Amino acid sequence: MAKQSSALAELVNRLPDSDEQGLLSNIDKETVDSVVSEINEGGRKSLLALIDMLVEPGLGDDVKPRYALHCLAVQMCKPDEEKSRRAFTGTLAMQLGGDKPKAVQMYLIQQLQVAGGKEVVPALGKMLEDEELYEPAAQAIVAIGDGAAEQLRNTLPKVKGKMKLTIIQNLGVLRDAKSVDALKKALGDDDRNIRMAAGWALANIGDAGSVDLLLKAADAEGIYERVTATKACLLLAERLLEAGKKEPAVKIYTHLHDTRSGADEAYISDAAEKGLASANKS
Repeated sequence: MAKQSSALAELVNRLPDSDEQGLLSNIDKETVDSVVSEINEGGRKSLLALIDMLVEPGLGDDVKPRYALHCLAVQMCKPDEEKSRRAFTGTLAMQLGGDKPKAVQMYLIQQLQVAGGKEVVPALGKMLEDEELYEPAAQAIVAIGDGAAEQLRNTLPKVKGKMKLTIIQNLGVLRDAKSVDALKKALGDDDRNIRMAAGWALANIGDAGSVDLLLKAADAEGIYERVTATKACLLLAERLLEAGKKEPAVKIYTHLHDTRSGADEAYISDAAEKGLASANKS
């Protein structure tokens, strides 16, 4: 094993040296392709040895191993590499949640975002409950897409604070209709940011059953909540019109037009008026 690790280190060392800024600016594509191909031919053992070369920031120079791993991840995305891709992502996924430094695991998650498919979503889903890894895990899961909503949805009741906020935001990005009930519940959260995120998520999903709840939130006295919830209402109206649900969209526009009479909210009234005009044309 030591002999193999030494050979791999020599191989990786053939990659270009970083410049004064720590960047790989002088890249010889032929050399890089050759090194990556040899690492790939070494199979799982070579990949594990490469992963073992990664270190926490400040504890060593692992620029070349990181670059090699990223190049491998990119190569795995080629259509003719599907079998190798699954082996590659499976090996990376098995390193998550273990003893490796969180900074190293974060980098592995980033490479799974590049090359991962639905096969690694469950492993990434477990990282949604990790206080240090939930953000990159959520980004990777959403980028992969397939199976992402289920993982986020299942994690939502288990987390709090910023972790909960991230889950809600991403459920909104995915427009997960199955999360509507949980998001409605989050509208009553003690954390203002979570309430506002839940409102936006419901709006982006285009849930007609959330019209009254969002209009109520938009009538809040606090400026921040009033403005943020009003934007969510306008987004919801747009989504409803896109779905051919004219009546609830008109209800939103009418309410905002009739209640935003002050000079500081005239732009809202104008936007609602334009929305009504658009709705009446449809």
